[in-house]
Amino acid sequence: MHQPGNGGTAPDGSGSARAVSGVGDGALLVVGDVVTDVIARHRGPLASGTDTAAAIRTVPGGAGANVACWAAYWGCAEVRLLGRVGADTAAWHERELTAGGVQPCLVVDPQAPTGTVICLVDTGAAAERTFVTDSGAALRLEPGDWSEAMLDGVARLHLSGYLLFSEQGRALVAVAVESARARGVPVSLDPASAGFLVELGVDRFLALVEGVDVLLPSRDEACLLTGLPDGADAAAKLSRHVPLVVAKQGADGAVVARSGTVSAHVPAVPATARDTTGAGDSFTGAFLAALLSGAGPQDAAREGCRAGALAVERVGGRPPRRE
Repeated sequence: MHQPGNGGTAPDGSGSARAVSGVGDGALLVVGDVVTDVIARHRGPLASGTDTAAAIRTVPGGAGANVACWAAYWGCAEVRLLGRVGADTAAWHERELTAGGVQPCLVVDPQAPTGTVICLVDTGAAAERTFVTDSGAALRLEPGDWSEAMLDGVARLHLSGYLLFSEQGRALVAVAVESARARGVPVSLDPASAGFLVELGVDRFLALVEGVDVLLPSRDEACLLTGLPDGADAAAKLSRHVPLVVAKQGADGAVVARSGTVSAHVPAVPATARDTTGAGDSFTGAFLAALLSGAGPQDAAREGCRAGALAVERVGGRPPRRE
């Protein structure tokens, strides 16, 4: 961990190969949110004004951190994560990330606590979840936390879309993308939240992601960003703005689109859902690990679907603990 503005570097460490073999040279650098998830699994509608019985767990989360852990679990030999946390849980998050095969570079915020997300999960057949979010320190990641040296040895940069929902985060995205482009490092981004995208605005989002090579939206996010009702059509339209779009379609798998055209429909892997928290993050992490191994987008999307199936059968947004 390091203090704000000193451009700290990640400690040494490495992950171990899982589902993808032959991982190529170069690290994955993820920049994004690290939060604490409080998951409440209940059945049926919440009882307003009184008690609703639930099974409650507190686990490490955050879209950026989850992606990093899934990439490491899926075989990416070196995954680094830049994020901002509060002093309250910094040591715990660092231990959890390290145990997940990720090299954490955590900025300790002097004022804000670590972000917290309350995940309300209906344990019915769809295992759908609703988030109540206090982003805390995660939204305070800023250009001063960035260092050009973070790209040393990096083959891909991935940005969590949550960075776009604060002024400091947007400034950091601009600096990181400029740095990556100067070095020829491809950049991917996951829009992260349809709800926050509404507040940000579609035109603003598309302007902010200029220079990004790969966009990984959910179906809802893709439809919101294009105004189209069909996920595949939305992915195709988005691929006129970003070279490669891989739209996650939940139980319908994924759609790969380039240059305004859908190039592949990848089926989902059957799974019995317990908790869909982090399903999109697992897809993204495995997809990026596969790209780094030399896989093409369609094969990488298949790996993403495999990871998504594993993720929804688990409670929480992280992969199983590494042996």
